[in-house]
Amino acid sequence: FTLVLLLLMLYIVVGALCFFLLRHDMKGHKTNGIVDSVYFCVVTMTTVGYGDLVPDNVVAKILSCVYVLSGMVLVGVLLSRAADKIVENQEVRLVKAMHLNERRRHDEVVREVEANKVKYKLYILMILLVTLVISGTVFLHRNQGLGVFDAFYVVCVTITTLGYGDKSFSTAAGRVFAAIWILMSTLCLAQFFYTIVELYTERRMKAMVRSVLARKLTATDLEAADLDNDDVVSASEFVIYKLKEMGKISEEDVEMVMELFRVLDVDQSGTLTKDDL
Repeated sequence: FTLVLLLLMLYIVVGALCFFLLRHDMKGHKTNGIVDSVYFCVVTMTTVGYGDLVPDNVVAKILSCVYVLSGMVLVGVLLSRAADKIVENQEVRLVKAMHLNERRRHDEVVREVEANKVKYKLYILMILLVTLVISGTVFLHRNQGLGVFDAFYVVCVTITTLGYGDKSFSTAAGRVFAAIWILMSTLCLAQFFYTIVELYTERRMKAMVRSVLARKLTATDLEAADLDNDDVVSASEFVIYKLKEMGKISEEDVEMVMELFRVLDVDQSGTLTKDDL
């Protein structure tokens, strides 16, 4: 997590330095040279693009193109890892908070987190998103002089990266806040929607697993599960068959493992012992 933050800071610092040196080649509403440079970097790499600061010559435009293209890839990867780390740290706390009146061991909490990982991740992201929306609206209303509705409007067009540009952060203090807030809020919303899809997919998979396990076994199933064709289905063969039916593993996966087993089984006894090592 520390490495992620260091790489992100380095990327922003290098970009801000470049745009600071080209600050006279930028046009639009300006406040402080350093603040504007950092603000422009964040608005660019998150693709918010208000349009309140824009490059005004070929060199600045080329740099902006390079920065946004590299930023979309680099920052997307780095911030996703950072978000996962933050969410993971909060999941156990969330489960404990939901069961304050129950005496539960740490290992029980961890097992519940693992079993419902995506659901708890969605809860955490929802709380973070609401917090960021409220904090952004309050800041724009109190510090940028916008009405409550206009402040909420700017928050919405920002976190969705629409960035119409009719209203934005216009003061040095506002842009300092925006540099941090935009990074967090755009990432949080993207992760939130991704997690909704992930949760839907997970629930579909669990429903399919329940359906497979509840389905009555037939003679055809026994024939398909009998991997060694000895007319008897062992526990391991049954497990492999059901895992394949659930989509957990494929026939190719089984063949790869069986090939490895045959290579390791030096004496061709059908079992692995220390003598085979």
